[in-house]
Amino acid sequence: MKHSAIRLLTTLLVLTAIGCSDREQGYALLDGGRIDFDQLHGKVVLINYWAEWCKPCREEIPELNAFQRSHSDRVQLLAVNYDGVTGETLQQQATALGIDFPVLLDDPRQQFNVKPSGVLPETLIIDAAGNYRQVLLGPQTEEKLAALLAELSNESITEK
Repeated sequence: MKHSAIRLLTTLLVLTAIGCSDREQGYALLDGGRIDFDQLHGKVVLINYWAEWCKPCREEIPELNAFQRSHSDRVQLLAVNYDGVTGETLQQQATALGIDFPVLLDDPRQQFNVKPSGVLPETLIIDAAGNYRQVLLGPQTEEKLAALLAELSNESITEK
């Protein structure tokens, strides 16, 4: 009887571990993939909040795309729809705005304990160690973001 109980307990633990595997961690992406912030350590993460009706957001997207392309080795840009649209509507809006970086289906703001500002566009900055650093309000340019990245890089060198 004792061995049966141990086998049953072992089986339950294995099934629980399988059920809690990495495939369920992280955040779902519009393209069907998933992203886990723990896997992004070493990169600066920018979480950009946008809306279809937001003119500054529309103007900012090409700058964000260019910044992501030129700094993909050190930066991961992510998009979150401010209005919470989902499904085909989200796909259509992201395509219409030309967003070339991953679009999150859920808002990760709570993970970093950051309240919404109510201003768009809004970009959260998470440093390479995974710590929330600041929020940028208003449209960003490739030049401004490059300066921020240089500043964060200098800070991490100084801390070492």
